[in-house]
Amino acid sequence: MMESYIAVLTKGICQSEENGSFLSKDFDARKAYLAGSIKDIVSQFGMETVILYTALMLKKRIAVYHPRIEAIQEFTRTLPALVWHRQDWSILHSYVHLNEEELEALKACTGYIAGFTDSEVNSRPDLYDVYVNLADSEITISPVVKEAMTMGKLHKEIGQLIVQSAEDPDKSDSQVIKDISLKTKEILATLASLTEVSDGNEKPTLNSEALKQKRFPPATENFLFHLAAAEQMLKI
Repeated sequence: MMESYIAVLTKGICQSEENGSFLSKDFDARKAYLAGSIKDIVSQFGMETVILYTALMLKKRIAVYHPRIEAIQEFTRTLPALVWHRQDWSILHSYVHLNEEELEALKACTGYIAGFTDSEVNSRPDLYDVYVNLADSEITISPVVKEAMTMGKLHKEIGQLIVQSAEDPDKSDSQVIKDISLKTKEILATLASLTEVSDGNEKPTLNSEALKQKRFPPATENFLFHLAAAEQMLKI
């Protein structure tokens, strides 16, 4: 068993008389990422899906509750696809118990998606910025992040795009994800146009004055500012 594991790890291939051949290149990680259904999430939450999108873009903490672990796993493993440009499934913690050891490890993460089968998580606001009661189809934004998560015209546009794309019977989940990703790239391009490289820093940082001069609606300006913070594009 160990020999097979090492062979896959180092060479990407494993061969045996009993099990035949395994080629790691035959298993595209992106297919695993698309195992869940974005369309199902939108069908359940509609325009409120944009709350999940915004929380993920801003790298907030999302706690998901459902008494069935299978429901949690199917739902949570799909959420990172809303921010496909990051390709980051390390933020996913599909099954967390309310014990000190696991919670300490979770709190060490800056942003995450955590699944719980214990309804007591609802009374632990220290664990989340956005709380999803999957069983009751309810999403709650913590007062702590209400300012950062203020919704406006841009969010309405994003929400409508997500819903319209997901409700199109001719579009697959991967096509819906692509539509969302294109809108995300548009937003990131706008943010990039407001940055500058200064003081010998290699990474561009947000020019706050340039952001103000654009005279975006307050909610849009607020979102772009907090997105820059999430992307570590603010001057310290």
